[in-house]
Amino acid sequence: MQFDDLLTEQRNHRSTHIDRESTLEMVATINREDHRVARAVQKELPQIAAAIDAAYPKFDQGGRLIYIGAGTSGRLGVIDATELQPTYGLTAEQTFGLIAGGADALTHTVQSAEDSPELAHDDLAAVNLTAQDVVVASAASGQTPYTLAALDFAQKQGALGIGFSCIEGSPLAELADYPITPVVGPEIITGATLLKAGTAEKMVLNMLSTGIMVKSGKVYQNLMINVVPTNGKTFERAKKIIAEATQTSMIAAERALDRAGNNVPLAIVLIETKGTIAEAKSLLAATGGHVSQAVKLNDDQQ
Repeated sequence: MQFDDLLTEQRNHRSTHIDRESTLEMVATINREDHRVARAVQKELPQIAAAIDAAYPKFDQGGRLIYIGAGTSGRLGVIDATELQPTYGLTAEQTFGLIAGGADALTHTVQSAEDSPELAHDDLAAVNLTAQDVVVASAASGQTPYTLAALDFAQKQGALGIGFSCIEGSPLAELADYPITPVVGPEIITGATLLKAGTAEKMVLNMLSTGIMVKSGKVYQNLMINVVPTNGKTFERAKKIIAEATQTSMIAAERALDRAGNNVPLAIVLIETKGTIAEAKSLLAATGGHVSQAVKLNDDQQ
């Protein structure tokens, strides 16, 4: 399919008069189109769930979550990876984003980079990709050469390939182990895929990464328990997380955090199981660091 024939490049008949609308009418038009994005993503929930179920065992066992793309798609991947690090206590080695054109492309347009399959090979070869890794490749059109080549390279290394695009039957969708294809339709401003396609990608990446983190034990109840207390603010946040997770006082949470050597998951297991440090550590070791499973294992053993 020629690029100009793609659905994402067609004119949207619902916004052809946007330049003559009042400001309120204009934002209402944009808002109506955004509602279509949520519905398109909803149709992809089974595929998103399947991708999470395939990805989290790899990540849980030491694999990396790697995002790759060009332009807006690449920038959104970098953002997701970067935000995962402080939110879930990850290192920059566990999750990161690669964008066509490198760091300069985050703030400047590097148009030629997205057409280079060789650059994609070089970028992934440089990070020593393995079969344990998960690669999330994104391209609204589903046919960006850099992104296609990256996904092809990843799969040849045995890595799990998740592909985001907004075009059904695109080359990216055909290539991916788990294609996720919310069809958002023509953009409000013709061809401006930073709009609905970008919103869809952000929604999908949020689901993917959150799901992988939850399934990998980075969350207890709905609390981000891997916060690392390094200053007054994060120390207070850690105490609050422990207190809320265990329905105890801030004083008791602080005592447990001190006993656990500032390890929040260990402090939670200490309180929830009313055991010793050694017992709590043993439970976490037996469950791969999953607090929910550690608490359940303790209950089962009682």
